[in-house]
Amino acid sequence: MRESGPKPTIREVAKTAGVSVGTVSRVLNAHSKVKPELREKVQKAISDLGYSPNAVAQSMRSRATHTIGCVIREINISALAAFVRAAHDVLDEAGYSLVLSNSEGRRERERELLERLSRRQMDGIMIGPYTPITSEFDAFLRGLDVPIVLVDRDEPAWADAVMTDHAQGIRAATEHLINLGHRAIALITGDPDLYPARERLRGYREAYRAAGLAPDPAFVHAGSFLASAGFRLTSSMLAARNRPTAIIAGGIGMLPGVLQAIRVRGLRIPADVSVIASGNSELADLYTPQIALQRWDQAEVGRIAANLLLDRILGRAGLEPRHVLLPNEFVPRKSIGPAPRAAAEAARSDPPRSPSA
Repeated sequence: MRESGPKPTIREVAKTAGVSVGTVSRVLNAHSKVKPELREKVQKAISDLGYSPNAVAQSMRSRATHTIGCVIREINISALAAFVRAAHDVLDEAGYSLVLSNSEGRRERERELLERLSRRQMDGIMIGPYTPITSEFDAFLRGLDVPIVLVDRDEPAWADAVMTDHAQGIRAATEHLINLGHRAIALITGDPDLYPARERLRGYREAYRAAGLAPDPAFVHAGSFLASAGFRLTSSMLAARNRPTAIIAGGIGMLPGVLQAIRVRGLRIPADVSVIASGNSELADLYTPQIALQRWDQAEVGRIAANLLLDRILGRAGLEPRHVLLPNEFVPRKSIGPAPRAAAEAARSDPPRSPSA
C-alpha cells in the first residue's frame, strides 16, 4: 500500500492492473460483465495502491445505471456508423453502455423513445437532429430531468451540443461550382426548421450573394432528407425546359434518389449535370464517378458528444451549456465539371443578378 504522496488515481489503478479505465470502473460498480481474473487484478491493484474512490462520486454511482441512451433517425444509416462507434468507444472506456433507439425521423416516435429511456433511468441521452424543436418539446426535454447532449442541433440553447458548420461546407461547394461556370445550381435538402438544412441553405445563398448572383427559386427545395424526395425533386427539375446544370444533395440519404433520377433521364455525370452530396457514404465513394462531398468528421462528433455527456454526468462541467462547432470540408471529385457549354452561354447572356448587386 502506498504510504505517502498524492492519492492514486483510477488511471494508476488501471495501469498497475494492466487493464482499461473502463474495466476498473466496472469493477468498482460491481458490474457482472467482468472476467474473474480481471476483477482479481483490479482488486489487487486497488489494495496495493490504497485507492479510494471519491465519496461524492460513489454516492452518485449508487443511483447510476452506467447506461447512455442515443436517439437517432435510422440505425441502419451507414453514415452514422462512425459517430456511433466513436461514441461507444468513449463511453465503454468510462464503463458505460450505449443503447441505440431508432426514431424513424418522427416526432411522436422520438418523444416516446425519450420517455422510455428516461423511465429506464439512463444516466444521459444523446439526441440527433431529426425533428424541429417547438416550445412544447423544449419543455418536454427539460422535464426529462436527465443530462442531454444535442447532436447537430442548435436548440434548445440551454443544452450541451456538438454541431458541424454545414454553411461553411455548402458555401465552399457552391462557390466551386460558380467558378466552373455553373449558374443553374440546385440545392435539395431537409426540413429548414432543422439546423443542418437551415445552415446548408444559408451557405448556398451566401455563395450566390458573394458572386453578385441570385439563385433561381425553382432550384431550391427543402423538406425531406429521404431518397424518395431526392428522386422526386431531381426528376421534376430535370424534366423542365430550364434544368439545373449542377445538383447539391443536401443530405446523404437523398443521394441514391438523385443518382437514380439522373440515370432514368439518361444524363451523364458530370458532362450533363454535376453532383455534390452532404455527408459520408460508401455509395459516394464507390459510385463511378466518385461523388464530390461536403463532409465532416463523424467520429469526432461522436467522441465530443460522449465526452460532453460524461463531463455533465460526472460533474466536470460548469453551469453554462457548452456548444462545440466542428468544421466542414469540401472534397472535389470527378462528379463535378464545367457547366455544359450551351447552359453556360445562356447563363452568361442573361445571368440572374442579386438584388443587392
